[in-house]
Amino acid sequence: MTSSSRTLVRRAGLAALLFMLPLALQAVGLHWVRVADACLLYVVLALGLNVVVGYAGLLDLGYVAFYALGAYLFALLTSPHLTEQIAWIAAWSPGGLHTPLWVVIPLAAVLAALLGMLLGAPTLKLRGDYLAVVTLGFGEIVRLLIINMDRPVNITNGAKGIGQFDNGSILGIAIGRSWNLGGHQIAPITQYFYLLLLLVFAAIFVSHRLQASRIGRAWRAIGDDETAATAMGINSRNLKLLAFGVGASFGGVSGVMFASLQGFVSPEAFTLQESVLILAMVVFGGMGHIRGVILGAVVLAALPEVLRYVVVPLQEMSAGRFNAGVMRPLTIAVAMVLTMLWRSSGLWPSPDPAQTGAAAR
Repeated sequence: MTSSSRTLVRRAGLAALLFMLPLALQAVGLHWVRVADACLLYVVLALGLNVVVGYAGLLDLGYVAFYALGAYLFALLTSPHLTEQIAWIAAWSPGGLHTPLWVVIPLAAVLAALLGMLLGAPTLKLRGDYLAVVTLGFGEIVRLLIINMDRPVNITNGAKGIGQFDNGSILGIAIGRSWNLGGHQIAPITQYFYLLLLLVFAAIFVSHRLQASRIGRAWRAIGDDETAATAMGINSRNLKLLAFGVGASFGGVSGVMFASLQGFVSPEAFTLQESVLILAMVVFGGMGHIRGVILGAVVLAALPEVLRYVVVPLQEMSAGRFNAGVMRPLTIAVAMVLTMLWRSSGLWPSPDPAQTGAAAR
């Protein structure tokens, strides 16, 4: 068997395993299907931030702003909130805005990309810590805007959040209701797994094509040494803006899927802690390496739920002396510190020496 045939067989086996995974998890409990959905959602987010941090070497701590944009865009376009608050929208569409999911996803990608380039424009001359501080402030500004845009016109409903979304549908196929397939019930949460899986494959394809392109090589050069890259004729200004835009589009799409999956959005879901978690996934897995970033996202998204079955019995055995709410994040933090001491370039660093060196910086 040739190497290409073995690769094809491995990919077919992986595809079959991923197809059967939610059905097996559904038999155990829908909670684990939701955990799997969260893992896929964070994979898309981490791949988007990897474009900015792993490829172009730009430290972005405001990435959650694009996530919030996608979530609130879906909320406003699929809930009755705007028609209840704004008279001219109610007159134009008295039945409410019922925008299909397949329309909101590309719209969120485009708007998030524009917002990403808007963020990138004033930060082009900043590097390192200064860039981190500015992007951190941008993320907080967006979150505070969401909280305070409930007056004089109530657009975001402030800290209360928005709910009552339409059931998701793709080209007329509803994914918000249970399906009966061959006598087996396919729950909505399982349907979302397959949709998220398609988005993950699309994100991997785009990331891989970008990494292998001239743009990807130029990003790598900027991340290694921007001064040298500029001296060699690379237009760092435009390429930085492109990195911010591409990475932000991933975040916008993820936000749409998060809102559709949860059925409710509020500013509490888009704090600085969320940005730090996504950045930790990229660094923990291996910056600049697609497989490493996927591994880091899956591990850090699933680990809190896995530890629930370890910490809670310890709490019961110690008659409540161990606080599960403290022990779970503490255990995760200790595991991350030990792993990074053991593998400073991440769990699965890039095999490319140049990429590995950039990740270790």
